[in-house]
Amino acid sequence: MHDRPLFFTNARLIDPSRHMDTLGSLLIENGSIKASSNALPPLPENAKNWENSEIPENSEIVDCKGMVLSPGIVDMRVFIGEPGAEHRETLASASQAAAAGGVTTIACMPDTEPVIDDVALVDFLLRRARDTAVVNICPTAAITRGLNGEKMTEFGLMLEAGAVSFTDGRRSITNTQIMRQALIYARNFGALIQHHCEDHYLAHKGTMNEGEIATRLGLSGIPREAESIILARDTNLALLTGSRYHAAQISHALSLELIRRTKKETDMITCGVSINHLTLNELDIGPYRTFFKISPPLRTEEDRCSVVAGVADGTIDVIVSSHDPQHVETKRLPFSEAANGTIGLETLLAAALRLVHNGDVSLLRIMHALSTRPAELLGLRCGTLQVGAPADLILFDLYEPWIFRKTEIISHSKNTPHENKQFQGRVKRTLVAGKTVYAHF
Repeated sequence: MHDRPLFFTNARLIDPSRHMDTLGSLLIENGSIKASSNALPPLPENAKNWENSEIPENSEIVDCKGMVLSPGIVDMRVFIGEPGAEHRETLASASQAAAAGGVTTIACMPDTEPVIDDVALVDFLLRRARDTAVVNICPTAAITRGLNGEKMTEFGLMLEAGAVSFTDGRRSITNTQIMRQALIYARNFGALIQHHCEDHYLAHKGTMNEGEIATRLGLSGIPREAESIILARDTNLALLTGSRYHAAQISHALSLELIRRTKKETDMITCGVSINHLTLNELDIGPYRTFFKISPPLRTEEDRCSVVAGVADGTIDVIVSSHDPQHVETKRLPFSEAANGTIGLETLLAAALRLVHNGDVSLLRIMHALSTRPAELLGLRCGTLQVGAPADLILFDLYEPWIFRKTEIISHSKNTPHENKQFQGRVKRTLVAGKTVYAHF
């Protein structure tokens, strides 16, 4: 049974699916968007009619006071410990952290124990999420058994079970023939392949971006080519096979130019970027701060500016949190020994809004990359404010300042690069299927 109808008025409606950014109102009923309109004046007190249709008398009327109402964020790259490493993160804790950050749909990676590589585990994840999560959880299934890069999984059966795409998570498939077969197999089912582009041999034992800063810190470097070489291979294979291919994260100018050239030949190839590579650079590592150790590594400021421009011009399709919770025991180590990964669900939107406030990217474009485009790639009905769509929405104050304090982190793990950082722009309410799953007033 759904909550009573909700009528949002005096909202700044942001709907990238219709290129809409305007003052308006929206009605939610039975978990779906019942009606929406732009250019509406604020609803008068005790008003009964809206657009010549009756607003249900028991509706909750929310005066948004000009705050942004947009589709909820769809995060295509989230690592969760469950099953197998629940001390790092559970489906429940990840979903609560997501709701606080305006994320209404999570695509969780198959890097669990056991690996999500068969139908039973896809089904387990969906049932477990249904029972414990407050946001939508969409499982991504492994491309290869055990993520070992050797034997492919049953794509068709796992798609039927509810998998939304296929990836080997943190691992890159080194065998070119296996990658070609996976792309052909995926094409036959209309499935999407997401791939982490990193040449294992070039990146082996590297800890940060190769260059002057790594030399000064005495740390082994990972060259940019470790990413772009695999990306070049994959895009050639995708063109050869005519398959849908998504580079999970690109991090520098070389990869961006490769994607830009390839997109002139096909619309089947897409790419993402993590919020970390849009807002941080290698200088942030400072005195060996392990919370800034990620894969791919943070790059130069020039590379950061390049990928920001790539988001602005649409070359980069989606922005992800790359949420990767790590236990304190795997981070409180010398930099070269610490595990890769940071959490990011709770700060994804707030960090992305920095690009808006800086004038680098429009709000409409940011929300397209965070919500509408990833929903399209995963074949989901969300990511829009159109009538009939699921009421997966966020209401946020674009200008409210706040500080992300460690004591307020919802995620089980605390490995954030944003501890005690100031943000401008805060989620006030998150709704999934019309039900409020987070509120901050």
